[in-house]
Amino acid sequence: MAENLIKPENLVYEKSKSMTERELHYCPGCGHGTAHRMLAEAIDDLDIQGETIGIAPVGCSVLAYYYFDVDMLEAAHGRAPAVATGIKRVLPEKYVFTYQGDGDLAAIGTAETIHACNRGENILIVFINNGIYGMTGGQMAPTTLENMKSTTSPRGRDIKTMGNPLKISELVAELPGTYYATRHSVHTPANARKTKRAFKKALEYQKENKGTCLVEVVSNCPSNWKMTPAESNKWMEENMFPFYPLGDIKTPK
Repeated sequence: MAENLIKPENLVYEKSKSMTERELHYCPGCGHGTAHRMLAEAIDDLDIQGETIGIAPVGCSVLAYYYFDVDMLEAAHGRAPAVATGIKRVLPEKYVFTYQGDGDLAAIGTAETIHACNRGENILIVFINNGIYGMTGGQMAPTTLENMKSTTSPRGRDIKTMGNPLKISELVAELPGTYYATRHSVHTPANARKTKRAFKKALEYQKENKGTCLVEVVSNCPSNWKMTPAESNKWMEENMFPFYPLGDIKTPK
């Protein structure tokens, strides 16, 4: 029986070629690791590992260059789309992506995100939205929900004084340079597969020089939400998804 389990025809899981051997540092239950895996599998499926360049800025994903076995660069906080723009213009034949959290992309990097999309830069922006600043201690982010508690909104986000959560995907979908904007999750196998398909579409569109693609992944943060992984997934389904509904927001006509 044990011998049968290791036969190639029985293999159901193996490491993606586009990921390194390094063990992930993310908290147990965090969606970053699965999102990494789905993006790496999309790169594998398209056979573009040697032609792909990724940019990781500051945040929980700052060490993404340890995990993706492609050419990787680190950008200053929020500046990944600007760096990606420069790389893509110099090397237009390459597949270029950024991998950013909501604090990085939707706060300090808002200008870079909006203007890259408005110009229609031919890049993929991967946006991980867990509604909080994960790396720096659980502060309120631009995506934090109304009444959602954080270390800087201990009584919950007050819309009157703190403003509304930003729906980045809907915002950039209105810009003419954005070609594809979609929102998914990776908390179940079925949802993870949908996210992978979205990554593949976005990379294929880049080959066609269609403009900016943004794939948002609504994720959890068990550590800063002060929940178990299972509890955080349930909370995400009940609270995040109603405000950030999954599915395509802007697709090619």
